[in-house]
Amino acid sequence: MNIIIFNSLLLPPSQTFIRDPAEKLERFTAYYVGSRRVEGLELPAERTFVVNRGNFLGKVEEQFFKLTGFAPQLYQQVKELSPVLIHAQFGLSGVLMLSWVEDLGIPLIVHYRGADATISEADSKYTSLNHWLYFRKKDTLKKKTHLFLTVSQFIRQKLISQGFPEDKIINHYHGVDIQKFIAKPQIKREPIVLFVGRLTAKKGCKYLIEAMSLVQRECPNVELVIIGDGPLRAELTKTAQKSLRKYQFLGIQPPENVKSWMNRAWLLAAPSVTSSLGDAEGLPNVVLEAQAMSLPVVSTVHAGIPEAVVDSVTGYLSPEADSQSLARSMMHLLQDHTTWQSMSYKGREHVEAHFDRAKQTKVLERIYESVVSGEI
Repeated sequence: MNIIIFNSLLLPPSQTFIRDPAEKLERFTAYYVGSRRVEGLELPAERTFVVNRGNFLGKVEEQFFKLTGFAPQLYQQVKELSPVLIHAQFGLSGVLMLSWVEDLGIPLIVHYRGADATISEADSKYTSLNHWLYFRKKDTLKKKTHLFLTVSQFIRQKLISQGFPEDKIINHYHGVDIQKFIAKPQIKREPIVLFVGRLTAKKGCKYLIEAMSLVQRECPNVELVIIGDGPLRAELTKTAQKSLRKYQFLGIQPPENVKSWMNRAWLLAAPSVTSSLGDAEGLPNVVLEAQAMSLPVVSTVHAGIPEAVVDSVTGYLSPEADSQSLARSMMHLLQDHTTWQSMSYKGREHVEAHFDRAKQTKVLERIYESVVSGEI
C-alpha cells in the first residue's frame, strides 16, 4: 500500500525523524511529496515529487499551490499512486493537504512536533505565507483531519488546550535507531560539554555559555563544543569570545561527525527554553540520541524533555534560563565519576526500553493500518 509523506520542504538535514521511519516501513511504501526540495537529506528520487522544481515558474507554482491547492501535474502523479492516506508533517503542512484528501477521498494524519503547536497566532500569523494559511484554516483542519499525532504528551496537551478534539489525538514517540547510535567504549571520553542544535532562541545557548563560564572558573580544561548553525551564531560567538576559555563553533556537521562527538564528549547540554514568541520544543531528538550513545544529558524542565530525560537518573533537569543550576549539574557530572557511570548506563537502558525507533515504527504502522481499516 502506498502512502504520502507530505512536508512543505523536503527535507532539511535535521529531519531524519521523518525519513528514517518512513524508509523502515514494511507494509507500506512511502512517497515524499512537498512544495519544494531543499538541501539536506537524501531521498529516493523515484519516490520524491515536488511542485517547485527550481526555476522562476516553479516559484510561482509553489505559491499558487499553497494558496489554492492547485498543482495539476503533482496531483496527477499522486493520484496515480492510489495512496491510502496522507501523513502531513507539522500542522503548517497539514493545511496544504486539506483539498487533496477531500478530492482523493483518503484520510489525513497530521503530525505536530513543536513550534507548530506552541507559537501563538498573534506572534506568528504574518511571519510567512504558511503561517498565515495555517491560522486561516486551522478550524477546518481540526474538523477534516482524521487523526493527529504528537511527539510528546506536552504537545498533545497544547493541542487539547487549543480546542483540537481529544479523541482524535494520539501521542507517538518517534525514537532513535539504537543500532546506529551506540557508543564505542574503546574511545576515551574527554572533558567536553557538547551542544547539538539550531542556534535559535528556544535552544537556550545563551544560558549554556553563561553556565560554562562558571564551570570553567573551577575546571578550566573543560571545553564547550557547539554543533549547528542559525540566526544567533554571530551573537553567541561574540558572547563566547568574551566569557569562555575553551570553545568551538563547528557549524553544521554530517551525522557521522555528530555521533563521533557524542562518543567523545562527557555530557550533552540541551538548555531549551520557551522563546519570547512562545516557540518551544516538542521533544528534541538529540537528547534521545545522546542517551542512546551512553551520554548523560543536562537539560531543562521544558516541553517534552522530562518525558525523555529522567531527572537524576539519566541526566539532570534545571529550570528554564537558570545558568547557575545548569552549571551545578554540569560540575556534578564532571567531578562525580560514579554518578556519570550510572547515568551513562541508565540513559542507554531508558532509550532501549521506550524510544527504540524500530519498535516505534511498528507502532506507527499499526496506526496506519487502523486508520486505513477504519478502526480509528
